[in-house]
Amino acid sequence: MKQTDERGKHWDQVKRVFGLLLVTCVLAFPAPSAQASWDPSTNLEGFGFKIFKIESGLYPYVQIYLRTFDENMNPLVNLNYMNIGLMVKGLAMDPMKRQYMIQSIRGRSEAIRSILVLDTSITMRGAPFDASLRAAARFIDSKRAQDQVAIIALDDKGEGFTIVSNFERDPATLGRRLADLKAEGRKTRLYDGIGAALLMAGGAGAGGTTTSDASYVASTSIVIFSDGLDEGSALTRNDLMTRISNLDIPVPMYSLAYSNIDTKHLLNLQALSKNSAGKYFHIGKAFDQMTRSVEEIQNIMQNDYVITFRSYIPVDGEEHAVKIGVEYPAGSGKMRYNSDRFEAISMPRVEVVAAAQDQISRSLPLLPDNNPYVDGDLAPVNEVKKN
Repeated sequence: MKQTDERGKHWDQVKRVFGLLLVTCVLAFPAPSAQASWDPSTNLEGFGFKIFKIESGLYPYVQIYLRTFDENMNPLVNLNYMNIGLMVKGLAMDPMKRQYMIQSIRGRSEAIRSILVLDTSITMRGAPFDASLRAAARFIDSKRAQDQVAIIALDDKGEGFTIVSNFERDPATLGRRLADLKAEGRKTRLYDGIGAALLMAGGAGAGGTTTSDASYVASTSIVIFSDGLDEGSALTRNDLMTRISNLDIPVPMYSLAYSNIDTKHLLNLQALSKNSAGKYFHIGKAFDQMTRSVEEIQNIMQNDYVITFRSYIPVDGEEHAVKIGVEYPAGSGKMRYNSDRFEAISMPRVEVVAAAQDQISRSLPLLPDNNPYVDGDLAPVNEVKKN
């Protein structure tokens, strides 16, 4: 009887997090589409999240990268393992067995990449352009040491843009390149410049002239300073929308929309930001708001989450399903779901990989019974033993 009571008490602790998730799976409720997960207008409780990357390079440890947002596209705060339901091949992992953990990217070593796209046309000259330079400088100053920033100027040269700086870590170097910019362009090929930023986002630049090592990149975002007017780009807005929708890994666009002229073009920036799961900042003529806005953008990017879990599936080189449920606020019963896949692979045990695996192992020690899943009638025990 005592053992039964303890089991019941333990189940009460975990069912708050997993109850809805397990019932959902029993009913074969489909996972939301990527677009529905990103767009808070489809989420009645006003929040959502997206799995934007899964890494199996430290297997049996798997790292899942999440971006969360509330109804204002701001990140959810203070998520922990009691907010997270994790399922592997349909089996719910028990949070009380401490086989997964969740951390904010802010305190981790992965790099975040950003591409600043600045309109340098004559129409920006004066207070608008000066404010954009100050805000860009503030964005650079507020990044972490390992984070990388690239700068693209929209101008009349070549293809309508100039790569002022490739990905760079050193703030002083970035500041000098930023200070060289002048508002002298006769027209703005906005879409071509953003298209170039998307191509850069898909690259694998090491980023940094002052360090020899290349940090692992967790995410890449684009920050656009413009009035939204495009003049003669080879690409159209629809071309960019299609590219954004087809990206395997999301590249959010954050638009600082400001103008001395007709504000109707600002809607172009709003559309790009919404479609890419970024955020639109309507600056208008309140140019002093730019600095505060870029600080908010840095806060959003540094509040992505990483779920690390120990997998108990033997190495087979195959992909396996993983499903995440986020409950927010904790205990509310309001949950959102996302599904993806990870590989059960064995990487070469080089020194850096071994060191990282050993470090994670201290936080996620191997369970003696090899069973990280929820115990009880809802857990298919035979399947657990097989794996």
